[in-house]
Amino acid sequence: MRALSLVLAAAAALASSAPVGAQDPAPETQRAVLITGASTGIGRKATEVLAARGFFVYAGARKEQDLRELDAIANVQAIRLDVTVPGEVQAAVETVRAAGRGLYGLINNAGVVVLGPMVELRESDLAFQLNVNVFGPYRVTKAFAPLLIESKGRILTTGSISGFVTWGLGGPYTMSKHAIEAYTDVLAAEMAPFGVRVSVIEPGNYRSEIMTSMRQRLIDSGYDTEGSLYKGQLDRMLDQPDDRTQYKEPDEVAEAFFHALADANPKRRYMVVPNQREAEMTIRAALTKVVQLNQDQPYAYDREQLVAMLDQALAAARR
Repeated sequence: MRALSLVLAAAAALASSAPVGAQDPAPETQRAVLITGASTGIGRKATEVLAARGFFVYAGARKEQDLRELDAIANVQAIRLDVTVPGEVQAAVETVRAAGRGLYGLINNAGVVVLGPMVELRESDLAFQLNVNVFGPYRVTKAFAPLLIESKGRILTTGSISGFVTWGLGGPYTMSKHAIEAYTDVLAAEMAPFGVRVSVIEPGNYRSEIMTSMRQRLIDSGYDTEGSLYKGQLDRMLDQPDDRTQYKEPDEVAEAFFHALADANPKRRYMVVPNQREAEMTIRAALTKVVQLNQDQPYAYDREQLVAMLDQALAAARR
């Protein structure tokens, strides 16, 4: 237990760039992180964990009650931030810059779920999904890029195993998370010359309120399954409990964020799942795409060549 305590103390010192035991680091020495979507679920857990370990956290939220609750946490300053509103994004930049701490880390966590059959989906629903989950990280990262380049910091985005796994009725959400995979790789290449490291955190199923919000939006918009080709599937989906209390708290996801911020050599991808089944499902989905790409094409690789490529990729990951 003493060894664990020493490790955590050292990690907190790394986060704050101050000696272990120092109290209230000065703004210019305490590493600051902005988290979008910090009011509940993964964002709230990450806020609590990072603040407790010495980071100063700017916690983005939209509702007044959430802002008050976040402000009550030590080492946290709540910021009104809707990632779909450019004016609020720019105001957040001005707030962070004026505080004088700079910005070491950005966690693009704000996200929503839209579900429905692709051939019946309203265009406005798809636009809403992509506006939050794809354009949101794009807007916020672009706005804070100068501060992150200045600090040679870290950019993290909450992806999902749904960036690899798809399922019926999950088209809008999985499209948005597949987009985050490409966004992460391109951003990593473009930010590397400036010393900024980029990672994506890929959670599986953890406790959150994201499904509650999804259902409420459907109700508010007058969504009706009558006449749908998929009425049975839609009704079963909407009848399921949406509180997600059957899932674990996202402590492991918060730990992945901490590692990506504090480790000298962060991983590009952090798959964080609550059980072996979700891990296997995700890896199999990724491998299936490789097989499909290679199948019956003029330059196809045989099994031995594919295994050699896998070995090379594994060796590169260990460096």
